[in-house]
Amino acid sequence: MQLPDPDYLIAPDPKAARLTRAVSGTDHTGAEVSVSVVEERPLTIFLNRQEIVTAMTIGDYPEYLALGFLRNQGMLGDDEEITGVDYDEDLEVVVVRTASQTTYEEKVQKKTRTSGCAVGTVFGDMMEGLDQVDLPKGELRTSWLYALAHRINTTPSLYLEAGAIHGTVLCQQDRPLVYMEDVGRHNAVDKIAGWMLSEGVSGSDKMLYTTGRLTSEMVIKTALMGIPVLASRSGFTAWGVEIARQVGLTCIGRMRGKRFVCLSGEERLVRDMDPESVPEEGKKSGRKGAQ
Repeated sequence: MQLPDPDYLIAPDPKAARLTRAVSGTDHTGAEVSVSVVEERPLTIFLNRQEIVTAMTIGDYPEYLALGFLRNQGMLGDDEEITGVDYDEDLEVVVVRTASQTTYEEKVQKKTRTSGCAVGTVFGDMMEGLDQVDLPKGELRTSWLYALAHRINTTPSLYLEAGAIHGTVLCQQDRPLVYMEDVGRHNAVDKIAGWMLSEGVSGSDKMLYTTGRLTSEMVIKTALMGIPVLASRSGFTAWGVEIARQVGLTCIGRMRGKRFVCLSGEERLVRDMDPESVPEEGKKSGRKGAQ
């Protein structure tokens, strides 16, 4: 299959079947209009015989979503042997099978919903495992940030086609690698986590870019994925910044044109580009940045 953008390993395909549909309505003048809207459908995730969660999703990359969700919730360890990932499109179910049979009834009963969307479900203690996180030092060049922001925000996407969706991009230096979208920002992150787990890709030299807010759960997921940098066009929450500082994660938000704010991990920043040489973002930019 030819990629929509061959420079990405995975890129959005705004014209893909089943991801959007045309819906008729009227505009403010009463004229008839046809609007492209994002589809939303349930996906139930099983770990072996245990039903874990039903997530609302656009329906692409269900295997990656299931793997990433289970990995980010601590249900799949680094040394877990995955023997199969089976997706049934008719039943809208993914079953992840492991060599060791483990049940999670107690954790399922303790599930809580966090900020953002309902799919941002975590089990037990959100902070579990953070004390073992040791993120690599490395460097983050501001020229990479500027190049990535321009490239990502001009990439054809479901957001630009229909809106009502979040995007997350796995990047390496100034190159965006894997661009996932979904109705919930946590789904988009989990798809990337699932791809990394499936392909055996390390996060140590990567950056995660998200269109969503930099909340506590976004910071935690990024850190547990071993990724040292999290960036967004949107703003921060105080707890998100606090956790980022605790684990040594570089947290950059409000990226627009030549402007950005770094509230954690500034020691990684290498200011190798004069901000005055970066053009201001035009008013016709397809994306908006939340404050």
